Amino acid sequence: MTAQTLIPLPVLIPAIAAAITLVAGRRPHLQRIITQVALTAVVGVCAALLYLADRDGTLALHVGGWSQSVPGMGPLGITLVVDRLTALMLVVSSIVLLAVVVYAIGQGIRDGDERQPVSIFLPTYLVLSAGVCTAFLAGDLFNLFVGFEVLLAASFVLLTIGASEERVRAGIAYVMVSMVSSLIFLIGIALVYAATGTLNMAELAVRLDDVPEGTRSALFAVLLVAFGIKAAVFPLSTWLPDSYPTAPAPVTAVFAGLLTKVGVYAIIRAHSLLFPGGGLDAVLLVAGLLTMVIGILGAIAQSDIKRLLSFTLVSHIGYMVFGIALANELGMSGAIYYVAHHIVVQTTLFLVVGLIERQAGASTLQRLGGLAAASPVLAFVFVVPALNLGGIPPFSGFIGKVALLEAGAENGSALAWTLVAGGVVTSLLTLYVVARVWTKAFWRARADAPEGHLAAAAPAVLLDDSEDIEFADRDNVGRMPVGMLVPTGALIAVGLVLTVAAGPIFAYSERSAAEVIDRGQYVTAVLGESR
Repeated sequence: MTAQTLIPLPVLIPAIAAAITLVAGRRPHLQRIITQVALTAVVGVCAALLYLADRDGTLALHVGGWSQSVPGMGPLGITLVVDRLTALMLVVSSIVLLAVVVYAIGQGIRDGDERQPVSIFLPTYLVLSAGVCTAFLAGDLFNLFVGFEVLLAASFVLLTIGASEERVRAGIAYVMVSMVSSLIFLIGIALVYAATGTLNMAELAVRLDDVPEGTRSALFAVLLVAFGIKAAVFPLSTWLPDSYPTAPAPVTAVFAGLLTKVGVYAIIRAHSLLFPGGGLDAVLLVAGLLTMVIGILGAIAQSDIKRLLSFTLVSHIGYMVFGIALANELGMSGAIYYVAHHIVVQTTLFLVVGLIERQAGASTLQRLGGLAAASPVLAFVFVVPALNLGGIPPFSGFIGKVALLEAGAENGSALAWTLVAGGVVTSLLTLYVVARVWTKAFWRARADAPEGHLAAAAPAVLLDDSEDIEFADRDNVGRMPVGMLVPTGALIAVGLVLTVAAGPIFAYSERSAAEVIDRGQYVTAVLGESR
């Protein structure tokens, strides 16, 4: 089996598994087995691609064998590309996707009430996985758009599982915003094609150099708006805190960990491969600063842990935008490392919220207290990723932030130094936010919580995590299934690996950044030596 044979498998395996699980809708046990086997296989394939991309450089597959260009038209067909950045995103994403689905199965998540069949969650989740991998592998703008649309279709179904009024309302808002983003992206694709005659990103890297600077900046601005909405970059981020917290904990976790990072990945590709030169770097730096500061201020104002984490999610997107906009190798390597770190840590924290709801019957701070005494295990699985998110040394969050701050100092401009100061303040406020959750939910007695009696009387979250749904099995109040704890612990372990093995992992990020900034390998791998 050649390296090129492996490239489409992260898309094909979950897509085929989705079709099989849909047919097996009346056999939930078989659905669960197929899903877990498929996503485990995807982890293995992505790990192999990471090794091959690091050893051999950028890999490209022209689907259907359309490797030749037609003069004036660029490469035909679909091109899938794996470089070090793509491979890293695939590995981290596949690990998260596997851990979350194991957690969801352990939670007993379902897609409706007692009268509805348990059939649609796992097939839809597999389609979402295929969409994520499609977006990362896409070697042209149109197939990147297709990946985004697959994500949109699957995520709407997952977001509205249970069909409660709150979820449907949030789902409609999410879809409307996503459709606006998709429309802007489609307009950008049309404009890029009109200006260059191709959508293949390697070919665009060559042809856009001949496009007038003003036109290039306008094209970049259109794509940035589309990608900025998907990545939740301020001021295009207001939709996120109202959409994600309404979904079940596993769905919120995978959305928070992955979907915004697909937008960040698209920004990296557009900034480094298609539009290098720093034409809009100042705009990106300002957007990064506002995203960090306004996001964390929003988190401080929240009392519900899921909404609080949604605002910290927005805030920490600003760090990634900061690294990208610095346009130096250290900034890009810091951004790549921080993306991998944040996918794992943010996903873990949302899974922990599901455990908190299972243990205490609520996720709002007014109703929580005494969790450290009631469940030391729950306290541990919260505090480790929380400190990591806050950037406490020696965790990976600290390492990534130090790299970004050092890159800002290396840049030396007044705006970069402002971002450095903003990054430090945001990190301290993030630590304050997670410390507030710790002191209120875990440290104080539940009797001291303003609404502690309400949480104590609430049923535990068994099949879903909406507080307005009745649950049948009240004998499981306060019990956290092993199937929920094990994947959460596994993601904590992955986060610790990013810390313990920070040297080689950051060295890989540096190689990825060098490859991203120097477009030669990507262009040569796709178009051949003659280009």
